[in-house]
Amino acid sequence: MKAAIADGHVVTLHYRLTLDDGSIADESFGGEPLVYMQGSHNIVPGLERQLVGKEVGAKCDVKVPAAEGYGDYDPTLDQTVPRSAFPADAQLAVGIAFQAQDQNGQPVTLWIRNMSGDEITVSPNHPMAGQTLNFSIEVLEIRDATAQEKQHGHAHGPGGHNH
Repeated sequence: MKAAIADGHVVTLHYRLTLDDGSIADESFGGEPLVYMQGSHNIVPGLERQLVGKEVGAKCDVKVPAAEGYGDYDPTLDQTVPRSAFPADAQLAVGIAFQAQDQNGQPVTLWIRNMSGDEITVSPNHPMAGQTLNFSIEVLEIRDATAQEKQHGHAHGPGGHNH
């Protein structure tokens, strides 16, 4: 009996992620496959949920709605700040992510959404927020996670991994 993807498994797969306009947002075919631990929230929830029960060799197309991917886009979270809010030597461009702190001093990832003169629009919305994610998947390997992987909450490469 073949192993089927379930919580606590380390899964190796190839994927192609396309958006509804047909553009390829990301893919692993022709490169390194994605390795993740099922049930540990290492990938978007909608994809993780729909991979349960798939076996090695499975090829499938998975459609993940925005709410189960990177969430809905909330334009009220966007802020426009002056260029002077960034270090003078910072290389800024639309799409770049950087770490900042929220009002409670907690780290938050922000993306540059727009640049106009000295005004920079930043947003905590992921660049793919609000978009349906269309995955083409090929499952390459499934194995039980090691005790260390389960403790750390993510897959490790060959030979383990020390934190």
